[in-house]
Amino acid sequence: MSTQEGGRAPRRPRPRLETLSDLIYGLSLSIGAISLVITNSQSSSASDINRNILDFLFVFLILITSWIIYTSDMSVLPIETRLITFLNVVLLMLVAIIPYLFDQVVSTFNPLSVQEYASILFTADFAGSLLILAIFAHIIAQEEEHLVDGEIMIRFRRIRNRLSLLTVIVLLSLAAPWDWFFLGIHVRLLVWYVPIVSFWLNRFEQAPRSDYQD
Repeated sequence: MSTQEGGRAPRRPRPRLETLSDLIYGLSLSIGAISLVITNSQSSSASDINRNILDFLFVFLILITSWIIYTSDMSVLPIETRLITFLNVVLLMLVAIIPYLFDQVVSTFNPLSVQEYASILFTADFAGSLLILAIFAHIIAQEEEHLVDGEIMIRFRRIRNRLSLLTVIVLLSLAAPWDWFFLGIHVRLLVWYVPIVSFWLNRFEQAPRSDYQD
């Protein structure tokens, strides 16, 4: 018995980031759902209900899209490294405050100046989360890390490039003031939809070939 124990490699403590990430993503979705209840103080019109549902669906799509990419990355990445652990913590912090910031952006109780400020914070939050996911893809795509095979490595390089470009696009939304509209929709909000549409279109087009799409 002692010989077997002596031959075993020492076990190193590892953070349970997968469990924590699932909890935070789930909690963020719950917060977004709760906002549907408390957005209006007393009564709602049909237009209020429709707007609130659309707002929730936007947050839902951001979170579920981020979660799909994130969990795919974490299935490959060695999370015990300091850099990966740090980026995980930062990403989960950004994810946790997405519902709150977006609620402040679209709240009809906030004056325009507050909505503008909240939209800037939301843009930075959204772009930051995309950037971290791009860094994860970059680490996976490095040949010296030997984390994935050659074909998958090439795919992760495309994913890294796409996420990097989407990060820049989201940041460029700040060039449009919050009170700019197109077809009755905030221009900045339309730009925020670009990463979501890009991911799901690409995923549906290439779904038969892979579970993780660039």
